[in-house]
Amino acid sequence: MALPAENTMRTAISKRDATYDGRFYYGVVTTGVFCRPSCAARPALPENLRFFASTADALAAGFRPCKRCKPVNPSADLDRLIAVARYIDAHADETLTLAMLADNAGLSVSRLQRTFKAAFGISPKAYQDAQRVRRFKQALKKGDDVTEATYSAGFGSSSRVYGRAANNMGMTPSAYRKGGAGETISYAYRRSALGPLLMAATDKGVCFVQFGDSKAALTEQLANEFPQAVIEKSRAEKSPELDAWLAQLDAHLGEGQPRPDLPIDLRGTAFQMQVWRYLLSVPEGSVVSYSEVASGIGKPKAVRAAASACAANRVGVLIPCHRVLRGDGGIGGYRWGVERKRTLLDNERSRSARSI
Repeated sequence: MALPAENTMRTAISKRDATYDGRFYYGVVTTGVFCRPSCAARPALPENLRFFASTADALAAGFRPCKRCKPVNPSADLDRLIAVARYIDAHADETLTLAMLADNAGLSVSRLQRTFKAAFGISPKAYQDAQRVRRFKQALKKGDDVTEATYSAGFGSSSRVYGRAANNMGMTPSAYRKGGAGETISYAYRRSALGPLLMAATDKGVCFVQFGDSKAALTEQLANEFPQAVIEKSRAEKSPELDAWLAQLDAHLGEGQPRPDLPIDLRGTAFQMQVWRYLLSVPEGSVVSYSEVASGIGKPKAVRAAASACAANRVGVLIPCHRVLRGDGGIGGYRWGVERKRTLLDNERSRSARSI
């Protein structure tokens, strides 16, 4: 979930507005503590505040939970769970099994898994994946190449860099309707095996992957999608991740490399995002019908709406709407052309057959 606007968060803190509890958390640099917006503690100086979307993010940044407002779900094992999180922080590049973490914490495997997720909202494995992605991005920004960054972060291969646990998906419809107001969106372009390709991202993840006829047409389309955002060409020193992500996607399209599982900043209605998340569960080499998509999200009568959601997808290939066929098995339509859809499906089936 995206953070509210900074001014909104500062106002919520000053008013101790409990309606924002759970929507964001804030840390105080001078104390090392993070709190709920409604915390009754003495207000900190504005320059000492840091904002987080989740308790896990605040913990990962080195803050500890406030004992007054208790931003982390209470648990008899809380101190031990925080120690587990700190251990993962320090050893994120290592192979950490749940059994190993449970043994260090003096908890059973099942209790650790259950209480860690209840307290922080994610599993220990997802927390480690997120820490690895943070290390990967930091390494790129320091000037490491993709391979060096991949292995220093603890990923065994480039295809595992962008684990789905690190995905930041889902924006409210109102945020999309604002046209990207207050956001900076970086983009990168290249000619891929399937033609001109443009990828764009916010600081939360990829928000736009489109094929087109030319770079000019694609950048114009990006500007139309986010008319209120600041749109800028990617510069390696500012957004090394984006260039690496586009290179990974191009290698997937042209060289048969694994499809990169990148962080995605989805923009759409609640129904559209249900459809798009369902599509992410369809394995490579498999196909589904629009009716199966509708049934898969628990709305079997919404077949036409499911088809419309597929057509509205702005993140081509990464949200695999090309894996949806007509009920009679026909190829159906595709936002970026039927031939591209056919090529993507043929390539995926070929890779799946080779892996058997």
